[in-house]
Amino acid sequence: MHDVSRKRLRGRNRLMAPPWIRCPRPIAGARVRLYCIPHAGGGASAFRTWTTALPGVEVRPVQLPGREDRIGEPPLRTAHEITGPLTDALQTDLSGEWALFGHSMGALVGFEVLRELRRRGAAEPVHFFASGHRAPHLPDPDPPMHALPDAEFLDALDERYGGVPAAVRESEELLELLLPGLRADVAVCDTYVHHPEAPLDCALTALGGESDGGVGRDELEAWREQTRGAFRLEMFPGDHFYLQQRPEDVLGVISAALGSGG
Repeated sequence: MHDVSRKRLRGRNRLMAPPWIRCPRPIAGARVRLYCIPHAGGGASAFRTWTTALPGVEVRPVQLPGREDRIGEPPLRTAHEITGPLTDALQTDLSGEWALFGHSMGALVGFEVLRELRRRGAAEPVHFFASGHRAPHLPDPDPPMHALPDAEFLDALDERYGGVPAAVRESEELLELLLPGLRADVAVCDTYVHHPEAPLDCALTALGGESDGGVGRDELEAWREQTRGAFRLEMFPGDHFYLQQRPEDVLGVISAALGSGG
């Protein structure tokens, strides 16, 4: 992106103050709102097909700074930096029954947001869906990679998670545009420090791909320790991005869980 275009976009974003919470398809009388936090490098559009696939559920994706129409804003680099403003946004948006879904980095951020909401005395969710990330109290077995040189960073991403499109790797313009946000998100995971607190009270479902080389069944099963509510583990064919490979199956699990109020 040219410097002039980038400056114009930053100026527009400051004036418009794009919201953290999106509602692409409002549903009058929805029985539950489902807030969705994307994976590292992802934006609200990752959940665009969900808005019509969950009957009676109003899907409200989260748009983090530095993504899509917030690309002109500087990305946040720690879970702490994200948790405060995202909790503020959620707290003012909550109404009726609600649930939270987070994939990969989104699961980690979602967990911290739920704990911050609890500290503030906010309404609890009926369900938390933690997808594609080991339980937060488990140590990270992998070395930090957010500060690696570009080529090594992309190689490490491919090896650990896959999903870096060739079109991105081959385009200097796309890399310049997307790498800062992607690095920031990876830094969120690399620098995360877990502080023990009481388990959540809501129902919790951990989800993952059977062929995910970065997150194993036992690491997902360990989410059980983070709730006093009902717990389920759901594994799907596929890798770290199983939810893009098996969308009907994933949405079926979510719909069933929310169909009975959690």
